[in-house]
Order: sequence, then structure tokens, then C-alpha cells
Amino acid sequence: MTRTDVEERLAGTPLEDPLAAQGTARMSGRRALITGAGQNGDLPGVGYGIARLLAARGASVVVLDRSDEAAQRTVDRIRAEGGTAHALTADVTTDAACERAVTEAAGFLGGLDTLVNNVASGDRAGIFEVTPERLDELMNINFTSAWSVTRHAVPHLPPGSAILNISSVGVSARGPGMPYCVAKAGLENFSVGAASTLGPQGIRVNCIEVGAIWGSFAAANMDERFREARRESTTLKKEGSAWDIAHAAAFLLSDEARWITGQILAVDGGPFGRSGPAAPPVATVAR
Repeated sequence: MTRTDVEERLAGTPLEDPLAAQGTARMSGRRALITGAGQNGDLPGVGYGIARLLAARGASVVVLDRSDEAAQRTVDRIRAEGGTAHALTADVTTDAACERAVTEAAGFLGGLDTLVNNVASGDRAGIFEVTPERLDELMNINFTSAWSVTRHAVPHLPPGSAILNISSVGVSARGPGMPYCVAKAGLENFSVGAASTLGPQGIRVNCIEVGAIWGSFAAANMDERFREARRESTTLKKEGSAWDIAHAAAFLLSDEARWITGQILAVDGGPFGRSGPAAPPVATVAR
């Protein structure tokens, strides 16, 4: 079902769900570029999870990664499940490379209507513990690359298109500052501003704040001994995974979210509320 079909169904049969017929193929016809979507190591990354899920729901995807091997691993898994995917290698730290990547992706897919800016890199170094060169590098990877890919993608995006940026709950953490979090804060502000700018063109822009999941990014930057403390820091007392982010992303990128734009969704197991012991389970109501 195309985006035009959805609008026509909404206008003509208001008592019927225009998306009901899509079922599990609700991303059918979508043409998606997902940056940083290669499979690295034994744990899934956010981009990998999103690429797998969108393809499983009918989208054709371009898996962009700086590693040929990582991109191809994701593509191979998608194709093994009957999905449509293409591998694309690019270093998104230069504007010229971003332009080429977008052009090639649109060529692979015959157009473009879905974009996920997921590329990220960082460590736990503080804002005054990095050199100017390292600060520029982290800002470029975590913020400027998304701006660059998006600006080149917009001319390809028809009405009904969707853009999703991947941020971190670290943006709102009240702890020692890190360049990674500063860059992601810029990405969130960019997301809201881009939504307002592109809304009249029928292009939606949203952002997901990734919480304390355990995946390839966390495993590469954090000692596994911290996993239990991170789990306990959530309201639900559960550890998340890349698949939790992927399912939220699939919703925001689908026509089911056709009236949602300019939003920042925290997928984090719930905010840490207090340091005291947990309240007893609620089993009865007051009378």
C-alpha cells in the first residue's frame, strides 16, 4: 500500500483502519537507507536490528557501513530470509562521501523514502579530556554525518517519507559531560528543527533516545561488569537490546506513525525514579 493509498482510505472510509490490510508487510514498498547497519561481532547493533526488521516487514534496504564485511553480513542475513538488501560502503565523515552514498542508495532502490541516521562512535572521555581534533571527530561522526546524509537525501524524498535519527539517553544525564552526549544533543535539536522545516513537504522526522541496552556499541565501550547496575537503573529493572530499539524504529518509520513528527522517544526501560528500595507490588485497590 502506498502513502497515497493510505491518505485516500483515511478520507474515504473513516471507520476502517487504512493499514489493517498490510499486516506484517506494513513496510512493503518502502525504500530505506540505514547508516551504520553492518553486523560487527557477536551482538546486534541498533542499525543491524533496524535493517533486519524493516526488511522482514517488506522494505527494500541499503545497508551502509564503513566496513565491507560488516555490511555484507547484514545483507546476507536479510537475503537468506527472503528480503531485499544491498550493501554500501562509505565513510560518512565527509560531505562528498555522504552525497555519493545517498545517490548510490537511491540508484540501488529506484528511489528513497526512508532514512535512518544511526552512525555513532564514542568513548567515556570527558569534555575536557579530549583534544580539539578528537572533539571535531566525535561531533562529525555523531552529528554532522546525520546532517550531511539528510541534506543530500531530502531532494530524493517524496511526500510520505520518514527520517529517523538515533540518539542516546545520555543527552539528559546529569553527570560529567562527554563529547558523545554533546553531539547527540545537537542531533536531537536538529531532529526537531528538521521536522518543522520538512513538514510542509510531507516528510516526517523523529528521533529515538537509546537507553541502557546491551549490544555491540555498549560491549565495545563498557566493561560487562556494569550491566547489572545499568539494569537496576531502569524502572522496569530489565536490560534492553537492539531489537527493542528496532521495533520502536519500525513503528516511527511506518505509516502507522503518519501523524507523528518532531518527537524524541526514549526507549530506555523507564527513567530511574529514586535511590530507595522498591515499593511493594500493587495487588489491591484502596477502598
